[in-house]
Amino acid sequence: MANRFSRCSDVCAGPHPSWLARIWLALWCLILSACGGSGDGTAGNPGGTPSGTSIKTVLIAQGLSSPWGMVFMPDGRLLVTEKAGTMRLVSMNGQVSGAITGLPPVANAGQGGLLDVQLDPDYPSTPWIYWSYAEPGVNAEAGLAGTAVARGRLTELIMGNIQVIFQQRPKVAGGNHFGSRLAFARDKTLFITLGERMQDDPANPGVDNAQNLAKHLGKIVRINRDGGIPGDNPVFGGGLALPGIWSLGHRNVQGAAIHPVTGELWASEHGPQGGDEINLVRAGRNYGWPLRSYGCPYGATPGEACRVGGGVHAPSFEEPLSYWVPTSTAPSGMAFNTGARYPGWEGNLFVGSLAGQTLWRLSVDNEHVLAREALLSNVIGRIRDVVLGPDGWLYVMTDGDNARIYRIER
Repeated sequence: MANRFSRCSDVCAGPHPSWLARIWLALWCLILSACGGSGDGTAGNPGGTPSGTSIKTVLIAQGLSSPWGMVFMPDGRLLVTEKAGTMRLVSMNGQVSGAITGLPPVANAGQGGLLDVQLDPDYPSTPWIYWSYAEPGVNAEAGLAGTAVARGRLTELIMGNIQVIFQQRPKVAGGNHFGSRLAFARDKTLFITLGERMQDDPANPGVDNAQNLAKHLGKIVRINRDGGIPGDNPVFGGGLALPGIWSLGHRNVQGAAIHPVTGELWASEHGPQGGDEINLVRAGRNYGWPLRSYGCPYGATPGEACRVGGGVHAPSFEEPLSYWVPTSTAPSGMAFNTGARYPGWEGNLFVGSLAGQTLWRLSVDNEHVLAREALLSNVIGRIRDVVLGPDGWLYVMTDGDNARIYRIER
């Protein structure tokens, strides 16, 4: 009999010896869906490793306040952002530094605040540190906010030489859906993921925001390290597209990573009620939000009938590589495993989740998700970020008050 990682349709549709077996398998399929099974059939077990693979969490540090992003420094410490507007250095023996000073103010409300952080691809010879944040409006934009990216140079615990290299347009009211992960491509250009600031309504979908090229809302942009626009960015017809747009039709992308073989951008994206996605993000492509989603408007009875625009994205829009239904897992930071610490998991993609409180392991090839497995479900809490350390171990960071950083061993 097929195990729980088979395609649900295969398990439930095959011939079985009795009506009792049919009922049992139908119930099992419902359980799979409720636990985050993917409607595209990618909920699977790569390599035949049993569910609940034995892994160990090693506590590295605790006491962080709503951290959001982290990156390894050359000296082995982690540089961590906290949503209220602070950065701290965290050593592998659990020592947490005082707050780094000199950072610009942030709009710390709702999902906004100090968000992701990355090092320059040529660090430390080019010692820029890049971070994304919810930038508060001033003067005529007072009370509004938008995702911005700045860079600076760190000396001891002081950030200096700060340059703002990107500002989302327009700034809007509200504290949700800022994005905003940063990922450097192989050519050292910078991808910035931008949420649609919850301006699109899946119950009444339109084209004013995530589908509107005259706004950065619901887009992924690509810029040079100094904020300039790469000459090979996609060109959109109509002449109204804002500079830097790489792709459109996104809702709230909170994870981004570069595929270690192809060099392409992969991203995790929040759906509404269900419909969270993993996408392969290519130049000039449209990912459908808010006109298509495998999720449903808030408050709708879960099921296929309520899916936004019927759910299926193609042929007008790009299909996700994998998605979660009927409930959301709220995918967050993600990293490809390129180390040798996890035999059999080489090249796998690891994605944290907030609502699902899970570390997802996805078996992938160059452009497909082949299968996925839930690890650490409801063990350490909401997982905000995942990074691969220089030692080849994965590190995960939880969300909220008294947040923690763990090393994942196997």
